[in-house]
Amino acid sequence: MQRKGSAVWQGDLTQGKGILSTETGVLQQTPYSFKTRFENEKGTNPEELLAAAHAGCFAMAISNELSKVGITPKELQATATISLDKVPDGFSITKSHIDLIADIPNADKAKFEAAVKAAEKGCPVSKLFKAEITVSAKLK
Repeated sequence: MQRKGSAVWQGDLTQGKGILSTETGVLQQTPYSFKTRFENEKGTNPEELLAAAHAGCFAMAISNELSKVGITPKELQATATISLDKVPDGFSITKSHIDLIADIPNADKAKFEAAVKAAEKGCPVSKLFKAEITVSAKLK
């Protein structure tokens, strides 16, 4: 399986602008720029997209891990926070932290915690990052 995303950038780093698109068309010429990345101007940026990808991947991974032990969650809310930090040779994504709120009626806490750990390491997006990955998980 392969998935595609594309970017077109025009101009220099701080005054230039770009667009991002995905093969499926979910993102179609979505604008991004230095200001959307570093100054919170409206638009998207690579880190925001990575955070969404990590949250989505983790939610699916924990659902899979829970199903292996006979647990079906009512709802999993995952929010990933990506840290882009200044390092000696430029910038680097240094962390991805996931906050998970899991609505699982009558959940077995030990099985839930084991599933969280397995999903933290088993999520394909987690495997992609060369960064610290942490998870805070709460059962409703």
